Amino acid sequence: MRLGGIKKLVEGTADPAFAIDPNGLIAAWNRSASELFGISEREAVGRFCSEVVHGIDECGRACEKDCFIQQQARNHQPLKSYDIQVSARGEQRWCNVSVLIVEAAESNSPYTIHIARPADLQKRFELLMRDFVVSETNLPAINVGEILSAKRTPTNFTDLSKRETEILRLVAKGETTAKIAADLFISKTTVNNHVKHILRKLGAHTRLEAVRRAEQARLI
Repeated sequence: MRLGGIKKLVEGTADPAFAIDPNGLIAAWNRSASELFGISEREAVGRFCSEVVHGIDECGRACEKDCFIQQQARNHQPLKSYDIQVSARGEQRWCNVSVLIVEAAESNSPYTIHIARPADLQKRFELLMRDFVVSETNLPAINVGEILSAKRTPTNFTDLSKRETEILRLVAKGETTAKIAADLFISKTTVNNHVKHILRKLGAHTRLEAVRRAEQARLI
C-alpha cells in the first residue's frame, strides 16, 4: 500500500488515529486526533510519536523514539491493544490503543496505524479499585501481585532474553553483581553488560526501577 492509501485509512475512522512510518515519524494524523491531542496535522506530521503524545504506561515507562511497538511491527508480529496515559490538551488522559501493521509499497519495513479510544474514566476506576482492594483486604501476596500487575501495557512487549530474565530475577532478590557472577559462572563485566541491556529495554534508570517495571508487567 502507498502512503496515500494509508492516509485514507487514517482519515476513514472517526476515532483518533495516526500512522507512523518505519522511522518512527508521524506520517498521517486525522481530525479526531487533532481534537484529542490539541495538535494540528501540520504540527504532528514529521515528528516522532513520543514527542507528540508523551505516553506513559502503567509501569511508569515513557514512550521513546524506537519503541517496542515499532520493533514488533518491523518483525511483523501482531500487536495487542494496550493502555497508555497520554498528554491531551495539557491534561493526562488514559487511552486504549489498537495497532494495525500495514505493508508499504515504498519501504521494506511496515507502517503502523494507531487508533486511540479514550478510556480515562474506565482506567481511573480500574486503578482506584485496584488500590482499594490492595489496601482494604488481606489477600495473599500472590493475589495482590496479580492485582498490581499491568496486563495491557507496552512494557509487556519487552523482549528479555533468557539470560537477562535470569539475571533480573537475581537482582530482584537483592543479589550483588559479584554474587550473580559467581552463581552463573560469568564475569562481573558480563553481568553489568546484561544489566545495561535490561535497563535500556525497560527504559529504566536504576536496577530497582527495572525490577519494579518487570514485576508489574509480569516479566519476572
